[in-house]
Amino acid sequence: MLVLLQAAGGGGGMMPLLLIGMVAVMYFFMIRPQQKRAKEQKKFQESLVTGDRIVTIAGIHGRITRVNNDGTIVIEVDRNTNITMDRSSISSEMSLAMRKRIASQQTATVVEDKTTEAKSK
Repeated sequence: MLVLLQAAGGGGGMMPLLLIGMVAVMYFFMIRPQQKRAKEQKKFQESLVTGDRIVTIAGIHGRITRVNNDGTIVIEVDRNTNITMDRSSISSEMSLAMRKRIASQQTATVVEDKTTEAKSK
């Protein structure tokens, strides 16, 4: 009977290693990527300047007309229609996607213009 009790107690050393492994997996797959995204969002918000075309978290498209020192920006959404918003309400993902879409449209227009010029010669 004494031999059985001693054998059962030997497997307890693996439990702390398993717990440490689970914490490490959670850190590398959940916490660290979220910290990286938060750092990128903050860097994006600090880089906003007058004239940038942006999209807010609510989906409002506009152009920055003024950047205030109190952490707010003024966005022009239409002629003579301005909205004052907090910098944190600007979506970096949507704004960057909009910039890429505009850039690709401009590139397509330039290529199309060059093709038209070549055909007319």
